[in-house]
Amino acid sequence: MEARERAWRAEFPITERLNYLNNCSLTPLPRRGRERVERFLTEWTEQGGRAWYDHWIAEYEKLRTDIANVLGAKHDDEIAIEPNVSAGLVGIASTFDYTKRPKVVISDLDFPTDGHAFLAVAPRGAQVEFVRSPDRVRVPLELFERAVDERTAAVCTGHVYFTSGWRQDVERLAEICHRKGAALVVDAYQSIGAFPFDVDISGVDYLVGGTLKWLMGGPGIAFLYARREVAERAQPSAVGWWGVADPFAFDVEHLRPGEGARRFEYGTPGVAAIYAARAGIELLNEIGIETVRERHQLLSQRLVDGAREQGWKVRCPTDARERTAIVTLEHPDPESAVTSLRAAGVICDNRPGLIRLSPHYFNTLEEMDRALALLRPLRVAPVLA
Repeated sequence: MEARERAWRAEFPITERLNYLNNCSLTPLPRRGRERVERFLTEWTEQGGRAWYDHWIAEYEKLRTDIANVLGAKHDDEIAIEPNVSAGLVGIASTFDYTKRPKVVISDLDFPTDGHAFLAVAPRGAQVEFVRSPDRVRVPLELFERAVDERTAAVCTGHVYFTSGWRQDVERLAEICHRKGAALVVDAYQSIGAFPFDVDISGVDYLVGGTLKWLMGGPGIAFLYARREVAERAQPSAVGWWGVADPFAFDVEHLRPGEGARRFEYGTPGVAAIYAARAGIELLNEIGIETVRERHQLLSQRLVDGAREQGWKVRCPTDARERTAIVTLEHPDPESAVTSLRAAGVICDNRPGLIRLSPHYFNTLEEMDRALALLRPLRVAPVLA
């Protein structure tokens, strides 16, 4: 093992006893994340409510800046801090006038919340239309282009699809949407922190994501990007007291939206999650996003090539350039297969009909080979008609 791999793994004590390949569900807590949460606990213990003013509000604003830098946003006020991605999508869905443009286009590969947030506003006139993936891996741009018309309010879709790891070309998708006057809402939970991305260049109108996957920051914090000119026009009906211009004026009689994307914020944030999230982003910046991308391609390709040699049917792109580190293998009983792997010290996850493995930069080629050796006897040959 190289010295740099040993240094990377030292941040994650879990690697001493487990082959952890479930990073697109939840990256394990790094040492510095635990240290930062312990700092929060000390502040809470010793200062009580005073810690809001001495520490926590400042940490909140620093996290906003951290996320803006990760995304390439030009302005901090294009970022809203959210409790989770679902809350961000609900806020976005509340902004559209469905009487003028009722249609919302979503793919059948998208995460359920992407659909649910807009199906929930059907009583306000929203009409959700699903485009269907022809291979359960990709959603070609021409399918969106055929679906988007002058009645379309928005397209809401994933930057990376959670069951296949395939990367959608959101820059070209934004062009398709804007040509017809529609907004593009991108669910980037599976992508941010896995490869370089500039939200400003992409042209997306809204983007949501969180810190618990590739950003290594744990649950409890998510984010919403709203392009400045889009945010200033938006009037979300899903609001909270932190989303107003001056929360600490405690004005119950007037609603003055916060500047830019801040108007999408809700209530009191989870401060421990802020500390963990900032630690994860700090670690990503130290490693470098280009290094992360290089490692993801190397490690995931070892899994894909090895699985195909064993006869597995993979449900992800076979070329690492087209996907993140998400590798999915078809299996008739993925839950039992994942349980068997866990008993042998390999931690991965299952989705309907799929075993899902997702290495991060701190994993090694040797771990990929050990996982493949354990996968071999779990493969179920297809039944021939």
